Amino acid sequence: MSISLAIVEDLAEVREGLKQFISLNPEFTILDTFETAEEAMQDLPGLNADIVIMDVNLPGMSGIECISQIRKKIPRTQFIMFTVYESDEKVFEALKAGASGYLLKNTSLPQLTEALKELHNGGSPMSAQIARKLVTLFREEHADAEPTIGLSKRENEILQLLSKGLLYKEIADQLSISVGTVRQHIHNIYEKLHVQNRTEAINKAFGKV
Repeated sequence: MSISLAIVEDLAEVREGLKQFISLNPEFTILDTFETAEEAMQDLPGLNADIVIMDVNLPGMSGIECISQIRKKIPRTQFIMFTVYESDEKVFEALKAGASGYLLKNTSLPQLTEALKELHNGGSPMSAQIARKLVTLFREEHADAEPTIGLSKRENEILQLLSKGLLYKEIADQLSISVGTVRQHIHNIYEKLHVQNRTEAINKAFGKV
């Protein structure tokens, strides 16, 4: 069964480029695209999309405000930001609003499709620069993260790679293990840390919360 998507992006060339590229992959179905948050607010509740790709800077209402207002109406839909903005303020506002992933527009289209699959499978994909910002925010005085108590050596390795923004496939390639094994390790990490996603795991591990 394909992953259903909607795209909210005001730049026509970006919106159509995303639609055309993603539509080439039979694992995805594009349900609709929107130029403004206001249009998305009106039609998204009836689409029941698995994932919405959302820009931050839109004419009128911002993408972040759109997510904040609409997410309770479509709780099963996940949101991933796709934007040029990498300021701390925008990142944390988006995550607080309910975004589950944050990618910069310099992300290649193949990486984007991998990120969408990761998000659908329970991950929280982020560009490396964004993940580093989270680590910087949550890390205490020590320059290097100490091993998290309760996690195995392999789980700590994977947590470190997650904190650098690597996708599941990239982690698998680096550690010479399967994506399925990575997914199982990450499930175990979340269980042991009592968290739901990458952001909470980084917070718990490096913020010592």
